[in-house]
Amino acid sequence: MARGNPGKLQPVRSKQEASERGAKGGVASGRARREKASLRAALEVLLERKGEDGKTGREALAVALYEQALKGDVRAFAELRDTVGEKPVQKAENEVSGGLVITWQE
Repeated sequence: MARGNPGKLQPVRSKQEASERGAKGGVASGRARREKASLRAALEVLLERKGEDGKTGREALAVALYEQALKGDVRAFAELRDTVGEKPVQKAENEVSGGLVITWQE
């Protein structure tokens, strides 16, 4: 979906214009991908860094999330539950005439 003002979108008039627009889009996509990678790398550094208490950033976040869950924060509890692999599996069943039952998991 286009960002910004959709009213400013102009139709492509030639193959050359389409090629130029595609190239600009590819350059912008590469720039965005590099920015995401640099943010990811910066966060990894912060998560591995040890604080004054000797805990890594990951450990400190885990403790903070755990403490919030103990205080009754349902979202913190759900995040912890999902992270440790106990997310409830959503099941759906549909019956089709003739007695056929179809079950799938998401």
